[in-house]
Amino acid sequence: MSHLEQFGDSSVILRYFHVIILLLLVPLVFLFRSFLNTQVNLLVPLFKGQESFPPVTNIMFLKTHKTASSTVMNILYRFTEKWNLTVALPARQLYHLGYPWLFQTKYVEGFDTLNGTFNIMCNHLRFNPTEVQKVMPNNTFYFSILRNPISQLESSFVYYKGYVPAFQKAKSLNEFLASPLRYYNESIPIKNIYAKNSMWFDFGYDNNKKDKGHVRAVIEEIQKQFQLILISDYFDESMVLLRNTLHWDLDDVVYFKLNSRSENSIQNLSRENQEKVKEWCALDWELYQHFNRTFWQKIREVIGLKKLVKEVTLLRGRQQELIDLCIQDGKPKNKTQIKDKKLRPYQSGMANILGYNLKRDLDNETMIMCQRMVMPELQYMAHLYSQQFPRKPPKIKLQ
Repeated sequence: MSHLEQFGDSSVILRYFHVIILLLLVPLVFLFRSFLNTQVNLLVPLFKGQESFPPVTNIMFLKTHKTASSTVMNILYRFTEKWNLTVALPARQLYHLGYPWLFQTKYVEGFDTLNGTFNIMCNHLRFNPTEVQKVMPNNTFYFSILRNPISQLESSFVYYKGYVPAFQKAKSLNEFLASPLRYYNESIPIKNIYAKNSMWFDFGYDNNKKDKGHVRAVIEEIQKQFQLILISDYFDESMVLLRNTLHWDLDDVVYFKLNSRSENSIQNLSRENQEKVKEWCALDWELYQHFNRTFWQKIREVIGLKKLVKEVTLLRGRQQELIDLCIQDGKPKNKTQIKDKKLRPYQSGMANILGYNLKRDLDNETMIMCQRMVMPELQYMAHLYSQQFPRKPPKIKLQ
């Protein structure tokens, strides 16, 4: 065989060898690309949420009534302690920032000396933007929370039964809704604010005004003033959206329900009466419908529905871990069953407000963490007040 023939055979073998190598490399390249994309996708949210953006720490939360806002307040109080922030707390022995009157700076303890240095504002107030802006920094994040007016009014009726004139003579909310004007006196609006469009009132507007053009203008104004409106009917989803918007950690928004009622104090409304609530609280209903839509728009923009499902699952899983760690019997208790007086929530109206017993033999660090998560708002406010103003007389707990 000549040298040329040998070379020809070798070149054929070499070509075959190259083809085999290529056939082996192609799937390996695809596997490597897939692996690389997976790793990048896992890393991007981590860097985006934790390194690229520091947590937002200047926050104004408009605490609306009977909307799970006490639970949000607890979250903000815990965040305050975590980062050693300052809170715009009610002055002297006040427990609200002037509510139900429009907010003024005089209702804030230490405004004259701490002006411009408050980080958090979250106690009940009637929103008055020009005055609030005097207390909070220019880069403050404004948010609030709304609830379906049907369940919100039902909760208000039970909670404020003995306080609101419109509710006092009605035996039930069903009876009230049968003829609201029989009980509701528009000439004493301050005392009756919880009986009609109370969320609208909390935002600083007239809860008896019915002009449609005015309603649209108010909703547009609220949308400009607040970067985010949460929906308590989707509370876990709201906490996920809040966490992602403010670049917080998961534990910052994990919560135990506070200021909640026992099941036996909840009144069921017929479909007919549910429709009557929508008519009676038409301003709140318009407000709720609009911001329920924008809430889901924000979800899609900021998180996406697939990621939302995953994060809600993580939130609930972490919540259960902390319940197992902190809570005796894993369930809330009524007032008579709560052993630690410092953890007994304020009781109001016909509502049976639940609280928690903590497990015994927790180490000191865990005990403090658990106490903060179950501490009722009045006790927590008094605690922060004493820390922030140690030379002032302490708050006296209402009961």
